[in-house]
Amino acid sequence: MGFPAIDPSEVGLTGLLWLFLTYGYVLFYSSNLIAEGSDLLLLIPSMAGLVGGLVLPILGAVPDGAIILFSGLGDIEQAQETLSVGVGALAGSIIMLLTVPWAFSVMSGRVDITAEGTLNYLGKPKLSPNQDMRQTLFMTGVALNKEVQHGGIIMVLTTIPYFLIQVPALFLHGPAEEVAEGEKYWALGGLVICLIGFVSYLVLQLRISKKGTDKLKRVAIMKKLLTDGKVSLSGALVDTVKMHGGPQLGGSPSTSGGYQSLTDSSNGTKWYPPPETKEYLKEILNESFMKYDKDKNSLLDKSECHVFLSDFHEDISDREVDTIFSRYDVDNSGAINEEEFLGMVYHIILMQIEKEQGSESQIIPETGGAILNNMFEGGQEGQEEEEEEVPEDITSLPPHEQQRIIKKRAFIMLAIGTTLVLIFSDPMVDVMQEIASRAGLNSFYVAFVLAPLASNASEVIASQYYAAKKTRKTITVSLTALEGAASMNNTFCLSIFMGLVYFRGLAWQYTAETIAIVLVEVLMSVLVQRSKMSTFQGLLVLFIFPLSLVLVATLEAFGLD
Repeated sequence: MGFPAIDPSEVGLTGLLWLFLTYGYVLFYSSNLIAEGSDLLLLIPSMAGLVGGLVLPILGAVPDGAIILFSGLGDIEQAQETLSVGVGALAGSIIMLLTVPWAFSVMSGRVDITAEGTLNYLGKPKLSPNQDMRQTLFMTGVALNKEVQHGGIIMVLTTIPYFLIQVPALFLHGPAEEVAEGEKYWALGGLVICLIGFVSYLVLQLRISKKGTDKLKRVAIMKKLLTDGKVSLSGALVDTVKMHGGPQLGGSPSTSGGYQSLTDSSNGTKWYPPPETKEYLKEILNESFMKYDKDKNSLLDKSECHVFLSDFHEDISDREVDTIFSRYDVDNSGAINEEEFLGMVYHIILMQIEKEQGSESQIIPETGGAILNNMFEGGQEGQEEEEEEVPEDITSLPPHEQQRIIKKRAFIMLAIGTTLVLIFSDPMVDVMQEIASRAGLNSFYVAFVLAPLASNASEVIASQYYAAKKTRKTITVSLTALEGAASMNNTFCLSIFMGLVYFRGLAWQYTAETIAIVLVEVLMSVLVQRSKMSTFQGLLVLFIFPLSLVLVATLEAFGLD
């Protein structure tokens, strides 16, 4: 027994329940810390590719991997018994992720299916009110685009190692020691295949991140953090703006000549973002533009812009807002369209950068059409790296200070979350084993139901948040994240199992469990190879979770181990 050293066999029923709730909550909390820390790092453009391609997939699998690892440690006899907890955690996590949150995502993200069979993502409202049961079940649903379809195929390919260890396991019988000896080199082969699959999956994710095709997830996370008020608009976007280069000159340059600052109210120059930055800003702010357009005329007036900037925690005076608004209100109508709005927001971000760096040294040649190199290439060379306490609210800080604190906070979250997982996974295994013993159940069933509640709660919560936005992009983020988590369990977590079987001489005697895992993944992969999923089909997916448990029990009753 590791730290904390409380033996679950020495406590009563109430004490055992308390231990489970305590360890479960700590694992739930640590999983959320890892997820939130990873999300924060996606706000740093220079790290986004590495985080999206490597850090997120690995750290997302750490909680399940830790439970599996500790289930196979200790003396051989005990490890062979507690290994069922690890198998339960693996099977429960994979099947739960592909069923319960998947079904909830479909229900949260559903929109109307029109008479022509298309999905009503562009309509208003997207989901008709006062529908009867039949309309709700069969005339609403979500889109399944190529990313979701490809994710399903990749998920099935990652099940290959199960067959490598399971086929010989079908023909090996007798004492566990003999079975383990016969499976040893098959397990080594499975370990190698798992590691190859794991590395290949990470390389694929890294390529996707470098190409920017994971932008959907980064944009969704950016929107969530902005909506939650965890960072200001300029704080979230400052590095993105600088990374994509200087602004493009718009409007008529002043005839006065000379140099003026962005904050100079007499400077009538308009600055527009380069195409890549503009596209990124539009992805993030399009939904907000429509939200703050109260009269739904595709224009924002001055008061609506004031409210928007206040809600997004921009530290800018009313006078400055009025001045910049007037600059982008080309036709002096008292309202700006979305393109002018994006230009105004971009101008404000540049202005906040200039304020931070010192407007007297960061001046703009009015007729030059570009910001001085120091704003986009200089960075923070002389900035003090003081170790101050991170305030509860960083939105009032300058953009670069927000970025520095975001990095610091993210690494602290990741470190604490990972440490807590490693500390509390071992005692959690013992607690689930003791619960199974007292209930007279196989520990697999206890872990199948209980382990995912602690280790995968963050994925469930995140998938619901994204799906509820009711767009093609956010439902794609939601569903592909669940497929990705299953693929990581098939490679990273299963490799830990194969390592335990090979290096510790443990027997793989989980035929029924393997059949359930592979069958569910193949079934889900087939279901997503279409253009849409109805709410009725989503509800059917929900019932796969309990049915898979019944399947395992039935197969074991017929003599499969």
